[in-house]
Order: sequence, then C-alpha cells, then structure tokens
Amino acid sequence: MNGLKTFLLMIGLMFLFVFVGGAIGGNQGMIIAFVFACCMNFFAYWFSDKVVLSMYKAKEVNEQEFPRLYAIVRNLADRANLPMPRVYIIPAQVPNAFATGRNPENAAVAVTQSLLEVLNEEELGGVLAHELSHIKNRDILISTIAATLAGAITMLAYLARFSALFGGRSRSRNGGGIIGLLAMAILAPIAAMLIQMAISRSREYLADSGGGEISGNPLALADALKKLEYAAQRNPGSSNSTTAHMFIVNPFRKGFLTGLFSTHPSTQERVKRLEAMAR
Repeated sequence: MNGLKTFLLMIGLMFLFVFVGGAIGGNQGMIIAFVFACCMNFFAYWFSDKVVLSMYKAKEVNEQEFPRLYAIVRNLADRANLPMPRVYIIPAQVPNAFATGRNPENAAVAVTQSLLEVLNEEELGGVLAHELSHIKNRDILISTIAATLAGAITMLAYLARFSALFGGRSRSRNGGGIIGLLAMAILAPIAAMLIQMAISRSREYLADSGGGEISGNPLALADALKKLEYAAQRNPGSSNSTTAHMFIVNPFRKGFLTGLFSTHPSTQERVKRLEAMAR
C-alpha cells in the first residue's frame, strides 16, 4: 500500500511541478519542468535522505560515542524485527527526532542533541520506538520524497512570483496574465503542503500506536510528546518548513491559521489516544 502511495505522491507532485512551470514559461516551461521533475523524482528516491540529513547538519555517530542511545535503538530494533538503522545526532537545542531512508535496510534515525538531555530513558525509548514504527510501516520514503519535492515546488513558486513582478507585462501580452501567475505562485506551495498533510497526519497516529507497542510503554511516549510540544512552542524553528512533517512534533510555531494547516495532528489528541491505549 505504501508503495502505491509513494508512486501517487511522486506523480501528484510532478504534475504540480509541471503546472507551475507552465504558468511561468508556457509550453516550453512545462517541458522544462517535466524533465526537471523526472530528474527530481529519481534524485529524491535515491538521495533525499542524505539531503535532509545534511540540511540539519546531522552527524552519524557510532556506539562508542553514544552507547546509551545505541543500546536503546538496538533493543527496540530487535523487538520490532528491524535491521539496526544508522544513528545521527543533530546539533540543535530543541528536542526532536525523525527517521529517513528509502527502506528498512537503508534507514536512519536522527535525534537532536537536546533530546538526549531533556528526556529520561523511557521517554527516549518511546520517541525512538515511534521513529522505528515509521521505518517498519515504510513511511520514511514517502515523507522524505514529499519534503524534497515540496521544497522544489516552493522554490519554483518563488520564481513564479519573481516572474510575475518583473515580467508580468510581457506575459500579459502573450495571454499568460500576471494575476494568474501570482495566483499560481501563492497556491502551488499550499497545494504541496496539503499533499504533505494528507500523508502525514494519519501516519503519525499509526506511528504513535506502533511506537507504544514496540516500546511497551505508550505513557512514556505520551509524556515525551508533551515535553517536545512545549519545547517547540517556546523555541520554534525558523526555516526548512517543508521538512516539518518528518519530525515527531512540528518544530514550528502554530497559531490558529497554521494550526489548521499543520502537517501533524494535535499533540493533545495524540496524547489522549496513547493514554487510552495504555488503559
């Protein structure tokens, strides 16, 4: 099922990419965007995990450097019947974590330095079990491809906005229309975000449930989510919003409007479900 989701996601984002290209450069723009989108899909499948890890300056670590972390990951991977994933540390002061890779055999788990300091061992196990559940359910390829292509679409939308501001008159004479171009520049990133939301919210509930089963302690994961949500609201991120759906909690500040379009379900609702699971 997730293989089909990945295929449909890549096709959907590719058509969106081509649509924006057509708005910027007409038929020639559509052809260029189609070729670029095909290359992006190939690149996203094989290399998007490396791009996301490098984006956050994640460093691969070994067992000698972080024996406690390694022991927890190995124990949980054994319980989940998964290969041992690569382990990365992100030099960030906000506690969070994500998993990436194209399949369980090529998976990686990344945690921020702060996560190791804020959570106790049971809570850390709950978070890591959640990420291993993503790996087990093969969510990680979908989320990583979505992050890569959504970022590319956002960049293309910025180009459309620039084109509308500085080349609108000439495009108007050719039937393009500055209003349509500006509308495309605004709507394309929203469409990409909606696609991310569609694949992200439901899988977070599934990963929470799977993480509770793997760790055997849903309440520890619930306590960890509360701490991570509080930390994210106090010190939200300011860039790379196209990768927000990959993290266990949204690392960006959520107001009323952004909450409606959040890639994550409500932390309060997630905690409530985990507490019901424990009962």
